[in-house]
Amino acid sequence: MTTHHQHYINGEFVADHNDKWIEVINPATEALLSRIPQGSAADAQRAILAAEAAQPQWEALPAVARGVWLHKIATAIRAREPQLTATIVAEGGKTQGLAQTEVLFTADYLDYMAEWARRYEGEIINSDRPNENIFLFKKAIGVTTGILPWNFPFFLIARKAAPALITGNTIVIKPSELTPNNAAIFADILHTLGLPAGVINFVYGYGPEVGQELAANPKVGLVSLTGSVGAGVATMQAAAKNVTKVSLELGGKAPAIVMDDADIDLAVRAIVSSRMINSGQVCNCAERVYVQDGIYDRFIAALTAAFRQVKLGDPAQHSDIDMGPLINAAALQRVEQKVANAVAAGATVVLGGKRVGDQGFFFEPTLITGVRQEMEIMQEEIFGPVLPVMRFKTLDEAIALANDCQYGLTSSLYTRDINTTMKALRQLKFGETYVNRENFEAMQGFHAGWRKSGVGGADGKHGLEEFLQTHVAYLQFS
Repeated sequence: MTTHHQHYINGEFVADHNDKWIEVINPATEALLSRIPQGSAADAQRAILAAEAAQPQWEALPAVARGVWLHKIATAIRAREPQLTATIVAEGGKTQGLAQTEVLFTADYLDYMAEWARRYEGEIINSDRPNENIFLFKKAIGVTTGILPWNFPFFLIARKAAPALITGNTIVIKPSELTPNNAAIFADILHTLGLPAGVINFVYGYGPEVGQELAANPKVGLVSLTGSVGAGVATMQAAAKNVTKVSLELGGKAPAIVMDDADIDLAVRAIVSSRMINSGQVCNCAERVYVQDGIYDRFIAALTAAFRQVKLGDPAQHSDIDMGPLINAAALQRVEQKVANAVAAGATVVLGGKRVGDQGFFFEPTLITGVRQEMEIMQEEIFGPVLPVMRFKTLDEAIALANDCQYGLTSSLYTRDINTTMKALRQLKFGETYVNRENFEAMQGFHAGWRKSGVGGADGKHGLEEFLQTHVAYLQFS
């Protein structure tokens, strides 16, 4: 029997009155997993009103008391890890190891943000006047909203909700319609724990209906979205009429620069890991590689051998694979088209390049050479297990090529030379650079992009402060 999920609004599971449903499909088998309500703007409005009603009392709690709730949620998540891992594997096509990592990292993230309860602070500023103190308070924004992607659906709940809650805000979340089942378990955890009604709400549906209302509603003080550039633009446009604050993590086209003095084995391992994680469907994945002339041939040989070792399969059936399917048929068609376009433009497919089987949305690990900087494959996000490689002569050339992009989320560099490293760090125009390691951020860092990769950011102290606003008080005394 197919599960039918319900919205979670004001502490209750509520039916959608439209009687319209969205089917959730397993991308490895194409089997029907569940149905979720096709929510409307009215559903989003109900959730926003619930969050608005709950916010003053939630903010009135001491921050440490709010942190206790985050710790309780983290503990409950760990207790249900096997169920959550299996759910993420089934609906997202993620490998078992990566799905389990996502679940446990989510719990750790909630604990980490809970510990900020005693750490975030305001300021006392010196005044130009005698007998005056200037106080800068950090205060909650109020009602916040989160619009989630499908590639790390469970972790993104915490990435948006944890900093919102610890700083005294409430939140309404729209899970991706492709991977909503994990959010239903999260809502059940909240309900079982008895989190105060309205503090966290979940509304299912499509972006043009539910997402737009979460961005355009005048009662919302901050909308946070992780998704495509197109979704980010639509969110900004919807938020603009109320001058609502936006925090956007959008696409990426991460360059990896491999210098002649690099440890080739290390670089290959890290780049393959950064490309194949979640079948290449990660915004900070290595998306294009620039290799210096002196080691180009050796590097391509080693990279080709490593690509041949990548194991592909149904992650629910195999625990020892490296990657599963793409998320849906549209993603598969998009990746197929990008590879075909590259070949038509003169590139060479060294390995892979085709769909695997006729059931599920599997695509071969694909290595492409003979590319030029102006090609689509080097300029537009692939979001699949496809890696184009290009050679360069000098560091200056590599930096210029890396920066020649509409995105600016992550980048990486492989070298043993500290001078090369420092020059690259000074000149690369990206929110993050990884040196001699895979592309994967830390919760205490700050995950933020330049250019079309986004506005604002997440994680650490700076991510927490996205959910705060300032109030300056001038206190004159006699």
